[in-house]
Amino acid sequence: MTTELIVLHTTKFGENSLVVHTLSRDYGRRSFLIRRVSKKTMPLFLPLNIIEAEITESPRSNLYSAGNLTSACSLLGIRNNMLKNSMTMFISEVLYRTIKEGAAEYGLYDWCRKNILMLDAIESDFSNFHIRFLLELAVTLGFSPQTRDLVPFVGNHFQTIEQFMSLSFAESMLIPLNGQTRNEIAEEILRYIEYHTESSVNVNSLKVLRELFA
Repeated sequence: MTTELIVLHTTKFGENSLVVHTLSRDYGRRSFLIRRVSKKTMPLFLPLNIIEAEITESPRSNLYSAGNLTSACSLLGIRNNMLKNSMTMFISEVLYRTIKEGAAEYGLYDWCRKNILMLDAIESDFSNFHIRFLLELAVTLGFSPQTRDLVPFVGNHFQTIEQFMSLSFAESMLIPLNGQTRNEIAEEILRYIEYHTESSVNVNSLKVLRELFA
């Protein structure tokens, strides 16, 4: 079976193999074993890359194999931009730590794919993208927060969150925020997501965004 996968994370397996943690329309959040990975093929597994793969299911193991990998989208707009690359690290880590293995949230894959392509296409004014992404992720996962639901988590940033939730995507990208405020809001929304997923998200790559958008 050939399917499209969004790369969330990779784990080295043996000498030249990888376990690739992915999100897909057909399998939801699932990990696949990729054998004989070379330096030439490693760029396929960058965070949030969209790849096509032939899946081999095994009745004897929950770890399926994936082969004949190709890139489904070039994402040059992301890969040629350091800030966008850092955002994909952050977003992929949030998804990897939030969506449990085996979960198949309806519509999540298509929503993620749309957002990846949107980030790739935006040429300017995308510094607020990860904040909008986190808020929409909460909705996609079924939390559907009203502004008042976020009050215990966002503190003094309540009015700014109200703006994000009432404005269009394009308008929300233009909300004037300094780096410190943007980082504080991202951390607060993550705490809201942690509360609803009953797990510690603990996103390490937020530190990179904090430095780049300071």
